[in-house]
Amino acid sequence: MPAARFIGDLNAEASLATLSGVGPALREKLAARGLATLQDLWLHLPRSYEDRTTLTAIRDLRPGEPAQVEGQVEAVERGFRYRPLLRVAISDASRATLVLRFFHFRAQQVAQFAVGARVRVFGTPRPGQQGLEIVHPSYRILAAGEHPLGEALDPVYPAIEGVGPASLRKLIGQALQRLPDETTLELLPQAWLRQQGLPSLRAAILLLHAPPPDADVAALQNGLHPAQRRLALEELLAHQLGLRRQRLALQAEGARALRGDERLVETLLAQLPFQLTGAQRRVYAQVRDDLRQPRPMLRLVQGDVGSGKTVVAAMAALLALADGRQAALMAPTELLAEQHCNNLRAWLEPLGIRVCWLAGKVTGKARKQALAEVASGAAQLIVGTHALMQEGVEFHDLALAIVDEQHRFGVHQRLALRDKGRGGVPHQLVMTATPIPRTLAMSAYADLDVSAIDELPPGRTPVTTVALSDQRRAELIERIRIACAEGRQAYWVCTLIDDSDEIQAQAAQTTFEALQDALPALRIGLVHGRQKATEKQATMLAFKGGELDLLVATTVIEVGVDVPNASLMVIENAERLGLAQLHQLRGRVGRGRAASSCVLLYQSPLGQIARQRLDTLRQTNDGFAIAEKDLQLRGPGELLGTRQTGLAGFRIADLVRDADLLPQVHALADTLLRDAPELADRIVDRWIGGAARYAAA
Repeated sequence: MPAARFIGDLNAEASLATLSGVGPALREKLAARGLATLQDLWLHLPRSYEDRTTLTAIRDLRPGEPAQVEGQVEAVERGFRYRPLLRVAISDASRATLVLRFFHFRAQQVAQFAVGARVRVFGTPRPGQQGLEIVHPSYRILAAGEHPLGEALDPVYPAIEGVGPASLRKLIGQALQRLPDETTLELLPQAWLRQQGLPSLRAAILLLHAPPPDADVAALQNGLHPAQRRLALEELLAHQLGLRRQRLALQAEGARALRGDERLVETLLAQLPFQLTGAQRRVYAQVRDDLRQPRPMLRLVQGDVGSGKTVVAAMAALLALADGRQAALMAPTELLAEQHCNNLRAWLEPLGIRVCWLAGKVTGKARKQALAEVASGAAQLIVGTHALMQEGVEFHDLALAIVDEQHRFGVHQRLALRDKGRGGVPHQLVMTATPIPRTLAMSAYADLDVSAIDELPPGRTPVTTVALSDQRRAELIERIRIACAEGRQAYWVCTLIDDSDEIQAQAAQTTFEALQDALPALRIGLVHGRQKATEKQATMLAFKGGELDLLVATTVIEVGVDVPNASLMVIENAERLGLAQLHQLRGRVGRGRAASSCVLLYQSPLGQIARQRLDTLRQTNDGFAIAEKDLQLRGPGELLGTRQTGLAGFRIADLVRDADLLPQVHALADTLLRDAPELADRIVDRWIGGAARYAAA
């Protein structure tokens, strides 16, 4: 994550080389962890705390509860059982004994533990062979005289390779001595902070590095202390302001409004073999109204698997084409892009629209011709992968950029399309079949308006989901034989291509061969990511055309395959996949009128989180409910992917834990952007390091 910048204080930008004891070697180790300036150390917060302000009698120790004790060495035993072992028994005035156990030690440590020596120990006791023991405690041998206890909780910092905990604590202590005064450091309105019951930034930083003995340790460990909330709130605010600033900058550049001639749209709707749902009509109306404005549309359309987002995208594209301009649709994989291309050609070519296909595998003369058509304007709708953003792809007059599966792209990738427009920024329509929980959308996509297609087309049958242990594989195979004998088709999804010793998962290749042996009467195909694109495509088309009964595949079929006759899906090792991916895979069945089933095949024993995932999937087909649960189980970084700018890189904030702060964050962001834009810029600069993170690529 880029270094935070505390504007108004030159100390913040000072190199760590200005600290005592920091030479080139240590500076390199710190830089590898992203620590280069004083403010980086100010925000390198402890991951936990140790209470060394009190002593606990050995008799009062409880297993699993960290404590500090002081005692006298009673016995020392050095042995070797499978590996070197040092056991030290200490006792105190409570007439109880505690064993200290070490597996890694040096000869001088053994010499330190002389019988009769006094030792102060901190650690977490656990039951041992002879009462309680602490494995590898932190300790110090006490010489004669006074040894006062600590006056604050001891911070335990995230480890940095090659830097010892004591050295790191000393460095952070030095950095904190150069923390600016409260007036210089504070950027948020003080009256507002008092109203929220939050401390100043300076007070929060100092408390988190050295909490007083009476601090609420449980709140600190859970990230809920007011000092942590204070920092999390400002970080969320900076992220929100950064995205909003990006949106304002983009909209300030202007876009050419589309006149909104809907004759082509009406012709398309008249030719479609289905009626639009109310949700599709509502979202299309929002898109149409956006496109009529002289500023670029920035809209995210969320819709569950099969909710009909592509039709809405096609209608939006027709509004651009009706103005004599171009539209582009970009998808994350060639498979999905090709599926879109086939659908759009089927719908739009009868209307006289030229749909052009441009992806990495389009090479040679075909590529030259495609590029020439795009540059001349002969190609009206261009479909492809991220190859559309590459140098050498020049559009004649791009009015609308449609990005599918936004969670697969970072903000920079999406923004790179903006430079492809002429005479204004292209309007942007972003689509995702991975519903994003409202709290996450409010933060992750603050630069976008959000619409939801929250209604499935008529005729889509709910999918019945069951979880089965791997031990019942034989009866499942029989069930597939019966279903295919009745003329239906099935998927068997595996999570690996080749067998792995490290991960207990049936590989696609092995499963394919085993199913061929078990079901000799069935026509079985195999698809995985290492096959050539032509081989993969041929197998997919054979399955879609009914020439195969059973398709064994890896998760490459997560998106882009529409086979209405497929009514049964088996997901092997379902416990290894996230909820969103399981839901996406399940969306491949239930696309026709036949009752459909999804079988989650798992290996016992199931972990708690895996059990919750499978239970959630069995209980609901609602993608938005599933997304909320996925957010709870996995957290925002994993849900959106680390490439989604900012989300995986929060230093302090946690979008799940701190979701209740978002209303205050949004209200304060509105106020600052309206009344104090310069202050808003300084907050973004502090946490994000200027506009670099949000600048167009």
